[in-house]
Amino acid sequence: MTSRLRKLVVLALALVAVGVAVPAAATAGPTTPELTGIRVGRHDAFDRVVLDLNGPRPEFFIRRVDQLHHDGSGAPVSLPGSTFLEVRSFPAAAHDDSGNPTYTGPRQFTTPSLVNVQAVAITGDFEANLTVGLGMRRESWHRVFLLSGPTRVVIDVGH
Repeated sequence: MTSRLRKLVVLALALVAVGVAVPAAATAGPTTPELTGIRVGRHDAFDRVVLDLNGPRPEFFIRRVDQLHHDGSGAPVSLPGSTFLEVRSFPAAAHDDSGNPTYTGPRQFTTPSLVNVQAVAITGDFEANLTVGLGMRRESWHRVFLLSGPTRVVIDVGH
């Protein structure tokens, strides 16, 4: 339990003890965004990969790597491409609190309709870290940004 959540719980219990009603949302901590879909699209100058999430916006980290690895085991990920991007979202998950998958699509798939991005793979889903790898034909510019309503992590890769 985080320090902030612990303080909220103590405050809520104190308010209840003196007879003050506390709404449920006041004691609930932030929820972990859950992956519900992965979409790809081809644009004039770039390929786009979109991670659909339910819940609040996560943080994200992106880096170019020579080889993708599965989180936890460290085993290499066999994915088409000569260069790779690794996008880690935190907090985020592809499963709910009971361990049930929230994303039921393929964990790895090719993208024949795209120009540079050849394939996408979920390479990690552990301790609120969701990692997705992209295999690309060639190194190019890339950008990642977040959208709300619904929550999405958007990854653009130049042709």
